[in-house]
Amino acid sequence: MNSLTFEEFASIRYEEPASREPEFETDESKSKSDETETETESESKSNKTEFESDKTDNESDESEESKSAEEETETIPKFPNNTYSDLMTLIIQHNLNNKAGNAIIRFFNKHSNLPTSLLPKNIEQGRKLMDRMKLINLLNKEKTNNNRNYNEQYTSNWWARTEKTLPTGSYLLSIILYSDASTTDSLGKNTLHPIFVTLGNIITWRRNKPDVKQLLAYLPIIKAKDDTQKISEEYKNIVRRTFHKSLKFLLSSLYDDNGIELELNNSIFWCFPRISMIISDWPEACTFALTYKSTKSNYPCHFCLVSKEDLSNINLNSNQIEPRSHNNMKLYYKNNTGKNVSIENVRNFFWSVPNINIYAATVPDRMHHLDLGLFQHQLNFTKILINKQCGKSFIDKMNNRVKLIPRYKDLKSFPNGFLHLALLTASEYRSLMKIMIFIVDELYEDSGSPNFIKNNKITEVYLKWNKMYLLSRKENYEESDVTLLQESINEWAKLFIELFKEHSKSELQFPKLHSWVFHICSSIREFGAINGYTTETYESLHKDYVKKPYKLTNKKEIEKQIMKIIRRKAIITESSSKEIPKTPIALKYSKKLYEFCIQNAEIYIQTRMNDPDLEKEMKLGFEKFLECLDAYLDFYDRKLSEHEEIDMIFHIYGGVTLKFGSIMRATNKFHKKPIFSNIAVEMNADEIFEYTSDNGVCFAQVLLITEIIMNYEEPMHLALVQWYDFTSSIINDKCINNNNK
Repeated sequence: MNSLTFEEFASIRYEEPASREPEFETDESKSKSDETETETESESKSNKTEFESDKTDNESDESEESKSAEEETETIPKFPNNTYSDLMTLIIQHNLNNKAGNAIIRFFNKHSNLPTSLLPKNIEQGRKLMDRMKLINLLNKEKTNNNRNYNEQYTSNWWARTEKTLPTGSYLLSIILYSDASTTDSLGKNTLHPIFVTLGNIITWRRNKPDVKQLLAYLPIIKAKDDTQKISEEYKNIVRRTFHKSLKFLLSSLYDDNGIELELNNSIFWCFPRISMIISDWPEACTFALTYKSTKSNYPCHFCLVSKEDLSNINLNSNQIEPRSHNNMKLYYKNNTGKNVSIENVRNFFWSVPNINIYAATVPDRMHHLDLGLFQHQLNFTKILINKQCGKSFIDKMNNRVKLIPRYKDLKSFPNGFLHLALLTASEYRSLMKIMIFIVDELYEDSGSPNFIKNNKITEVYLKWNKMYLLSRKENYEESDVTLLQESINEWAKLFIELFKEHSKSELQFPKLHSWVFHICSSIREFGAINGYTTETYESLHKDYVKKPYKLTNKKEIEKQIMKIIRRKAIITESSSKEIPKTPIALKYSKKLYEFCIQNAEIYIQTRMNDPDLEKEMKLGFEKFLECLDAYLDFYDRKLSEHEEIDMIFHIYGGVTLKFGSIMRATNKFHKKPIFSNIAVEMNADEIFEYTSDNGVCFAQVLLITEIIMNYEEPMHLALVQWYDFTSSIINDKCINNNNK
């Protein structure tokens, strides 16, 4: 690093260039740009229909010419480039005449500064090119790769199958249920069992927001007199019957033969509600399916009839796995042989519900299956294996490596390691997923002793895990992607079993392992992408609908009081006027470290540079501060000396939050450690050859974060940075004009 410059914050795109790998966290959702894209697509279809039904005379005249052109020249498969395509889409969608189109071309060519225009010479030429395009090539574009897409629920097999059963002219209303019992306080003395509802018709990123889920009811909880009654089979069956009769009471009204009328955007839609899936953890799924909850039962999987001995057998074929269905389970129930397939002796409400197989509808939950389930096992078995092979000192070495991982945005840090933590959250496990490869890599030297597990095998299992996990978080799956996910699951599971089976008391007979290997891909085909049915976005509901309202009650008739509290909040939310959205603040500074004025700047800076506790990065920043600032102002034909007679105040901050949430830091102490952010800066075209860049992006380290305040002028927000790989032969301390970035 040998060059320092001031950079305006507007040019800084993100904080750490080292973190380019895909994040595990699920933008929870989709971005607003996706929503806009969808709206544009639908708008395009409607405009196209209007256009086809109301052609202009101008285009009618051209139709004869296009016929002859098509006969005389060969067909064109597609537009020359995306810009050309966007222009003609704009012309056709909005029915623009040639004069308006030509004006757009001239405007684009004038301001694009491209050596060769990407657009036609005129709109007439563009129309003729479209006439030569073979329509069938465009229509068959989606079919060429023979791939099926699975993303939103309406792309799933369940949706297509269910729609066929509805009357012509009606719409499918997909009902998604989420249920989980929750303690009301930290002591766990009281429990409530809320059940929530949302709609599969709502796109996933929006459906994953808390306000799109609604409390349906609190299910009754039957309390036992004593521990003896609590373990009795009679009591357990009463609890199960009560649960399913409560569901029948709540949900039966949805299945009216005539459907329902739903008002939406001042229009009435004839809809038929259908329950599509139930989102829950494993014990709750067993409650819905009425299968045995014990993992030691003969057939513990609520999806299929696989024996407990085969739970860790990943080589089973489809003929060896019999799916559970309403028909075969009802037959066992009627013959009083439910024990043979591990189902409870209680009639399941969902057997009489149309368009649902309750055993498949209780979908695998990624958070409980992976984050809190299989990854936790993998982590524990890794520690057991390393301790057995190498000794406790290498476990401590792992822990010390975890301590050394620096802080980073959206990454949970473990400054004291992780061995002392008895209970980790799903978010903390996801953070460990991101760093475990670096923790176990080259942790110990290999030995030639029999059955010794080499270090690279441990690293490999975490590498395969991350590949599988990232694929599970995709928002859109083609059929080839589902196949790829299945292959990655099999590769990870094979190595996982090979490494850790002998260290497991049950020999890895985990229902979640079997369920993930054999049933997650079928769930994608049946209900869409996994992001649409994970409990990650539902767990927070317990705070708003159980724990917080409970604190406001007097602990008598709790359910009634909580319902009143929630209802009042809903009324206020519904009746209150919508607030005008505020313009987001472009910059938000953290703690102010230093403040000085232009008159005493040199003395103040020299004092700070003599501070022995100051990090070398900040000392270098102070050393070059005035020199670089003068160079920066010189770029605007101004001199620092011109401002000595007026007030110029300098604020030095420890960090700043940029407009889109990225955080930039330059401070001696951030959680007791120094941090000076690495950043990426998008360069101007005329400066790009003076730097070693990555497709126009250069990298630097932030030394100082400054705000400069002058009389009668807007404050300047600048960062003093030191470039990496500066290649210019010009003065090192060159400052760059970033106004146009």
